[in-house]
Parts: sequence; C-alpha cells; structure tokens
Amino acid sequence: MSEVFEGYERQYCELSANLAKKCAAAALLDGEQKKQKVSDVKAGLEDAEALIRKMDLEARSLQPSIKAMLLAKLREYKSDLNNLKTEVKRITSASLNAAARDDLLESGMADTKMVSADQRGRLMMSTERLNQSSDRIKESRRTMLETEELGVSILQDLHQQRQSLLHSHTTLGGVDDNIGKSKKILTAMTRRMSRNKWIIGSLVAALVLAILIILYFKLAH
Repeated sequence: MSEVFEGYERQYCELSANLAKKCAAAALLDGEQKKQKVSDVKAGLEDAEALIRKMDLEARSLQPSIKAMLLAKLREYKSDLNNLKTEVKRITSASLNAAARDDLLESGMADTKMVSADQRGRLMMSTERLNQSSDRIKESRRTMLETEELGVSILQDLHQQRQSLLHSHTTLGGVDDNIGKSKKILTAMTRRMSRNKWIIGSLVAALVLAILIILYFKLAH
C-alpha cells in the first residue's frame, strides 16, 4: 500500500465526514446562514475533488496488483462525492423551493403545516442517505483491507514456495555432481581391474609356458 495514497485517503475521509455534517446542518438553516453554509460545503467539495484526483494519479503510478485495489476504493469515494454533490443540489433547490413557497404563503396559496412537515420529511431522508453512504464507505474500506491482507498472504506463500524450489534445485545440482564423480571413480576402477586381469593372465601364461619347457627338458634327458 502507498503511504502517499493513504495520506490522501485519510484527508478525504475526514473531509467527507465533515461535509456530510455541514450538509445536515445547512438543511436546518434559513436565509443567509444557509447560503454561507452551502458555500462552505461547495468549497469543501472542490478540495475533495482535488484529493480524489491526487489519489487517482498516485494509484495509477503503482504496480498493477496494488493499482487494481486502490482504483476500486477510488470508485467508492467518487460515488460518495457524487452523493454529497447531489445532496448540496437538493439543499440549494430546497432553498429556492422554500422561497417560492413563502411567496405562495403570502398570497394564501400554501399551507404552513404541510410545508413544514414536507421539509422535515426531506431532512430525515437526507440524513438517512448520508448515513447509508457513510456505512457503505466503511464497509468498502473494510473489504479492501481484507483483500489487501489476503493478497499479502498469497505473495508471502508464493515467495516461500519459490525459496523451496530454489533450495531443491541446488540440492539436485549437488547430487548430480556427486553422481558424476562416482561414475568417474567406477570407470577408473573398472579400467584398473581390466588391466590387472591382463597382467595376471600374462603371468599365468608365462608360468605355464615355463613349466612346459622344464618338463620338456626333463623328459628329453
């Protein structure tokens, strides 16, 4: 895992959580306070986009096995950012709708209680969606960490198997050398035995010939 990526990731998670809180707070405000809070959230979204671009560049510069995991994380963060943008648009739209409803209320064309209940309902739905997005991010992070740990374990096992194969290859090379030396020794012994057989045979033949010559002379005289 890249330390640079992890640094950007921590910054993004903290910023995302902060923006989600600000969105929830903005939905409860009215007038200039709400506009200021929405403006702060939009500025934070720009910072979040910059962090995602940095994470994307860092992930694409790494090895393919690590890059795939980080890009999968990045897709979740991009989805989370899109949800935040959608929420900001909804809050902004709600502000415009609220202004229009105020005009209608002044002209007697809307019911105050219904409008208030509708706002509360949308706020509850917004809060629920933000909570769901946060849960998805946490679950995705947990899954990625488990996948990363599994990948590291597999790489360690492969490294151990490679070391075992290299050790076996070295051992077999030593056995081959010993077999070659033994073969040379046996060949030399076989040659010496053959030479000794010829020498002994020659000596026996010479003895037999000498005995025959001695017998011949004795019988002749």
